[in-house]
Amino acid sequence: MCFKRPAIGRWRAFTLVEFLVVMAIGTIMMAAVASLTLYTARSFAMLANYVELDNQSRTALDTLTRDVRQVVFLDDFASNKLVLVDYDGQRLSYTYDVDKRTLTRSKANESKVLLTECDELVFNIWQRNTLSNSYDLVATTNPDLTKAIDVTWICSRKILGAKVNTESVQTARVVIRKQQGE
Repeated sequence: MCFKRPAIGRWRAFTLVEFLVVMAIGTIMMAAVASLTLYTARSFAMLANYVELDNQSRTALDTLTRDVRQVVFLDDFASNKLVLVDYDGQRLSYTYDVDKRTLTRSKANESKVLLTECDELVFNIWQRNTLSNSYDLVATTNPDLTKAIDVTWICSRKILGAKVNTESVQTARVVIRKQQGE
């Protein structure tokens, strides 16, 4: 068997055309990997935010529900504020601050922020009796007639400057169980 050495011109590396084709393919592959990485990172950030919003909402709702069920009566009401008299006779308030986007629980000079980054929060109050031919409660604006309290909120966060996460609307109707006169 006889081996021949290739001509000297064949020992060179890539030609310019081959080099440009490889660079183009490499650039396309790197762009695909980079975009996939960014998409994955953004998706994980969105999932983490959604989980945090859900946990925060659940904790706030649990606290609010526990407190409202144990109050003696509703002292004052606005669509963004509840002032209740608790089972121990102390005033307990829930206040939504539109500018700060927070829901704050206050009792005995102690305040705790329950919700942050809350876009909208509304309280509604209801009487004990129901509408005729219905199970719906009668709406009221009088705190003395209140037996049930509705709360609805929407919270969201921004990722990279864009609002991409919105916690689904949280709504609850809570009945005052230890109401005075019962």
